[in-house]
Amino acid sequence: QVQLVESGGGLVQAGGSLRLSCGASGRTFSSYVMGWFRQAPGKERRFVATITRSGGSTYYADSVKGRFTISRDNAKNTVYLQMNSLKPEDTAVYYCAAHNRLGVPLSTRPSSYDNWGQGTQVTVSS
Repeated sequence: QVQLVESGGGLVQAGGSLRLSCGASGRTFSSYVMGWFRQAPGKERRFVATITRSGGSTYYADSVKGRFTISRDNAKNTVYLQMNSLKPEDTAVYYCAAHNRLGVPLSTRPSSYDNWGQGTQVTVSS
């Protein structure tokens, strides 16, 4: 198990940028595939981005491709989500997630992830 704590959310105008961080406890962070998901009010939790254990591969939802960048620093036990060109429809609670399932390097499904943070609110005003 790994404990995850997100930070960096806030209120930003459309077109602006934010960088979310997710710090993980424990000494095995590099063994976890990391992901970001988001959930808007009244909607289901949706995939945003994921990154492999080494950080060598990433995958994005079409809605954020070219605007968001996921990265990780295994020495700091932290994964990041750089969000640029933000739109009002990006408004949501953003969650960090982790899994260490063998044979599932990258997944867009929330059910693949065993560990979740508490979430951080991102609000984009028009």
